[in-house]
Formats: sequence, C-alpha cells, structure tokens
Amino acid sequence: MSKLTARLDHLGVNTPSPESQASFYAGAMQMRTTPLDDGGFMCEGRERRMAFTPGQANTLRYFALQLPSAQDLKTLRQRIAAAGVAIEPSPSPFFDDSAFSVIDPDGNRIVLGYDPQDRLRDAGLPARLQHVAFGTTGIDAMLAFYQNVLGLRVSDNVYADDNSLRSCFLRAGTEHHIIAIFVAPKNSFDHHCYEAGDWDLIRDWADYLSTHDIPLDWGPGRHGPGNNLFFMIRDPDRNWLEISAELEVVNEDRPTGSWVHQEKTLNSWGKAYLRS
Repeated sequence: MSKLTARLDHLGVNTPSPESQASFYAGAMQMRTTPLDDGGFMCEGRERRMAFTPGQANTLRYFALQLPSAQDLKTLRQRIAAAGVAIEPSPSPFFDDSAFSVIDPDGNRIVLGYDPQDRLRDAGLPARLQHVAFGTTGIDAMLAFYQNVLGLRVSDNVYADDNSLRSCFLRAGTEHHIIAIFVAPKNSFDHHCYEAGDWDLIRDWADYLSTHDIPLDWGPGRHGPGNNLFFMIRDPDRNWLEISAELEVVNEDRPTGSWVHQEKTLNSWGKAYLRS
C-alpha cells in the first residue's frame, strides 16, 4: 500500500453567519479576513487558514490536505482514480486548479492540493492547523477508505469492553494523527485542532484568549492517544476548537497502539467528554 505524506492545510466550514465566524477567528486565532464573492470569508494566519461559507451550522464543507510537491499530488490523483474513486473539482479558494477533491464513505469532502507559499512569516502566536475529528456510524468503512484509498496509517485504536473498535487515530507523516474518527450516533464534524508546540504556548494561548473574554470549555488536560496537552474553546456556532501541544511524533515502524474506551484514555488528568 502506498503511504500518504500530507498535512492539514485548511478547513471549509459552513455557518449561518460567515461574518460573525470570521470576526471571531480574526480575534481569537489572530487571522486576517478577506470577503468572498459567495458571501463567505477567508481567514488566514500563521500556518492556519479557514474558509467560512453560508450553510448549516456545525457542518464541514470540506477539509484540505496539502501534499509535499506538485508531483506527489499528481501521483496521488492517478492512484485514487485507478482505485475507482470519483475525482471531483476543488471548492477551495486557497489552492490552484491542480487541486481536486474526493468524498469519503460518510460524505465528507477531502480536498487535496499543493501550495508552495511559506506561511511561517505571518504574525501571531504559533498554532499550526493540525488535525480534524469526526463522529461516524460506519467506522469500518471509514477506516478502510482512509487506509486503502488515501494511504493513511493507524497510530492508535480504542476498543470497548466487547473488543469492538470505538476510535482510531490516523497519520500521514510522523505526527501521531491528522484525522481522528470515533463511533457516534450520527455522522458529524466533531472538532478541529491547532498545534502550538509546547506547554508554555498552551499557557500563552489561554492568557491571550482571556483578554478576549473567551473561556476554556474543556481542559487543560492530556490525551492518552497522542500524549498531547490540550484545551478546547467554542466559536460562535458552538464548534469546538482545540489548542494542543507536544503531540507525539512517531516512526513509521511504530506498532499500532491499543487503548481501553474510558474517560482516562481521553483525558488522563480528569474529566472527559466521551462522544462515542
């Protein structure tokens, strides 16, 4: 199986109020905003960017993965087409015309593209857009798609007492995961995450958010899978944003880990919100 190397580049998020969402992210996540022709907004910051478009709250229009090179993107497109998966146009305002999209078994749209622009120079606290998480009613089909079609690898699985799979964490490089999926009553967009780097920056982000009167919704804590420090906040649509630090870096030969489905797996420090 071919292995995908990619990183999460940006999200396209639906919202009844694109201007309100853009204003929040401009302040909370230190992004600059640009209006779009469809009534939406682009938001860009230091290694993080979003697109907000008119639509139903708490739903994702797409998430976008960036590949290391234009040739890698071309090779992936050929491999996906050979697997019989439909190639569709990209709705992203950030990638050029070489980008394309595919649909996973739950109907989530994945945009795949390449953009050589260096975004480290943008001002603001470090917090790179890093992963996205979904609830699913069909975890086996989702896992097969992301492994066999796109080429992600499983870092950790979480199992219930009856040994049924409850969650899995998938990587496309050396970071523990860029996509997490878990069993849920319905297919849903759960949260997205920014990787700050270290514990001091978790503190700095919490202090900064307090100046905007944005309270922590959950955390600080430490996840079991990934071993990362985290806290979460809510945007005006009640979407969860995670600020993370010290996410595990893994080798390709690392065996897949196994965890028990319990609160301590999700937060070894205390309270956890089990969604599956």
